[in-house]
Amino acid sequence: MVQRQNMQQLAEQIKDWAQSLGFQQAAITSTQLDEAERGLHSWLDKGYHGEMDFMARHGTKRSRPAELVPGTISVISVRMDYLPEATDPWEVLRAEELGYISRYALGRDYHKLMRKRLQQLAKQIAEVTGDFGYRVFVDSAPVLEKPLAANAGLGWAGKHSNIISRDAGSWFFLGEIYTDLPLPTDTAVKNHCGRCSACIDICPTRAIVEPYLVDARRCISYLTIEHPGAIPLELRPQLGNRIYGCDDCQLVCPWNRFASLTKEAAFVPRHQLDAPVLTELFSWSEGEFLKQMEGSPIRRIGHERWLRNIATALGNGPASDTALAALEQRRTHPSPAVREHVLWALDQLDKKRGRP
Repeated sequence: MVQRQNMQQLAEQIKDWAQSLGFQQAAITSTQLDEAERGLHSWLDKGYHGEMDFMARHGTKRSRPAELVPGTISVISVRMDYLPEATDPWEVLRAEELGYISRYALGRDYHKLMRKRLQQLAKQIAEVTGDFGYRVFVDSAPVLEKPLAANAGLGWAGKHSNIISRDAGSWFFLGEIYTDLPLPTDTAVKNHCGRCSACIDICPTRAIVEPYLVDARRCISYLTIEHPGAIPLELRPQLGNRIYGCDDCQLVCPWNRFASLTKEAAFVPRHQLDAPVLTELFSWSEGEFLKQMEGSPIRRIGHERWLRNIATALGNGPASDTALAALEQRRTHPSPAVREHVLWALDQLDKKRGRP
């Protein structure tokens, strides 16, 4: 077993091993999350979590790591860049006949890939320390990954709530290893958002209600991914052609000029999802959707929500014969939610054509 005085050396080894496994950075923090816990409770009290009931479950396990994994005293936090080489995002957003998908979801699902790498990292640690207590997480349990990453010094929480690094921007995933090893902790970095309000100003639905505070109920990522029901009527026009997630706040962040393209082949766009034609996606049967989205994070929203999102985007786009025909074919879809959004979209396109 590694002696306490050698923990500093072990911490440096962990960071080196993490980079050799494909993580761009690793850092270590304690389990202290008092401020984040207060912020979480305030956010929940305001109802900003919408229908994400899972955010309110588990009591204090989310903000007190040792309650989730007994014995935890240190957290290893890692980041992995995911920005792929793809069609220019602004070009896609301007092309109303195309669908915009958040850059993180263009390739394969990151959860399994990162979990496997974190398990490999834990195995390397065990080869030095012997058996030790740990558990790995990648957006898969009640974990406050952003505050942990900020406390570890991977970056600071920006006004859009994402973690920003001076050297790497914000296009990265986060993962953690909860451990009972008494590792030395790293230092949090200073917030460098300054007076910038670019992310607040560009948010299509005004979801960033004040700096560092997001009302998920208005966030396009929530509405297209987490929200199970009808998209609020007043927000549908603001979705534009965004059919899965939204990147606007990251696209305008000045710090992302320092972001690097991912080195992971798994995150390379599949099935031309970086610039897909809406009517083609809308024509997929459920079987085609499940097959095309196998191994993709998009698959979990299901075919019904997929069609709901695309119908909304078609309603926001040009009143072309192709769009109208595609919507007409879904007019009698068995899902009430899909039918309702299709009828809304048809009404929008009729208005654009000057029809009553």
